[in-house]
Amino acid sequence: MKYLVMVQGSQADYDAMRGNGSEHSPVWSEKDLQAMFAFMQAVNDDLAESGELVDAQGLAEPVQTRFVRAGDDGRPVISDGPYSETKELLAGYWVLDCESLERVTEIAARVAQCPVPAGSPDYPVVIRQIQESGGDLCT
Repeated sequence: MKYLVMVQGSQADYDAMRGNGSEHSPVWSEKDLQAMFAFMQAVNDDLAESGELVDAQGLAEPVQTRFVRAGDDGRPVISDGPYSETKELLAGYWVLDCESLERVTEIAARVAQCPVPAGSPDYPVVIRQIQESGGDLCT
């Protein structure tokens, strides 16, 4: 079964990684960044070796977000994001092909152990099963 495993973040987190901390997200040192990147690389390497990794990507900071909606006249309404009330957005993801929900939960638990500076926000790692084509959306 395929699963989408997602990690969240906020613009404040991306700013903190560039040295601009806030009360909600402390500054990351170069050592903190190296530890996080090494940890994620080890996770990715292990998943590639096990054959479970389909794709994994970190996403650009939220200020580069663009929202597209259908306008009342049917024309697209495009705005830059995120809106000020937006707290967390998708920061990165893995698409995994695992034998069970239990296995992907083990992986998510490992991802949740990623090193971060003390005082950093504690975001959950979110798992969503990918609906197979032809599947029933109601089950």
